[in-house]
Amino acid sequence: MASANSNDRRLTATAVKLLIAGGFGVGKTTMVGSVSEVPPLRTEEMLTSASEGVDDLSGVESKTTTTVALDFGRITISPELILYLFGTPGQDRFWFMWDELAQGALGAVVLADTRRLETCFPAVDYFERRGLPFVVGVNCFDNAYRYGTEEVRAALDVDPGVPVLLCDARDRQSTKQVLVTLIQHVMYSANMAPARY
Repeated sequence: MASANSNDRRLTATAVKLLIAGGFGVGKTTMVGSVSEVPPLRTEEMLTSASEGVDDLSGVESKTTTTVALDFGRITISPELILYLFGTPGQDRFWFMWDELAQGALGAVVLADTRRLETCFPAVDYFERRGLPFVVGVNCFDNAYRYGTEEVRAALDVDPGVPVLLCDARDRQSTKQVLVTLIQHVMYSANMAPARY
């Protein structure tokens, strides 16, 4: 006979910290906001004349705000898995925060804009140097030429094992697919890592 407590079992969810990184204006804030099941925390401020000559607005001249600390959101993938999303600031002058944000993260999305692909190089380099598993999400902006994933992989010169996906950071399902792919990649990377003693 089963005990009365067997019907009262509850699963404990695993909480996973993930980063959303990339250059200025690639859609990190939008990605976090599109998928978060809680109102996302945003630290966006208006661009001012003080940033002229400091922040490169090439290709994003119409952008009026910038993330000055981080974006934060949460999504429950299943009763067993909750993802906490931390969007990094994209401008060079805020990169000093990346080390703090990366502490405890299991993986990252490098969001790329093919119109300004060079803006994601620092994020790719950052995660490669630290050995943190990452995927590349190519944010397909309206009216931008659509490159194939293998063309983007070659341009970024990332390892063949790094997933590269086309996505729309505004779309919840598209963002969720990028995150699920990242979790699968993290799990695969953990299984392939040599044992540490």
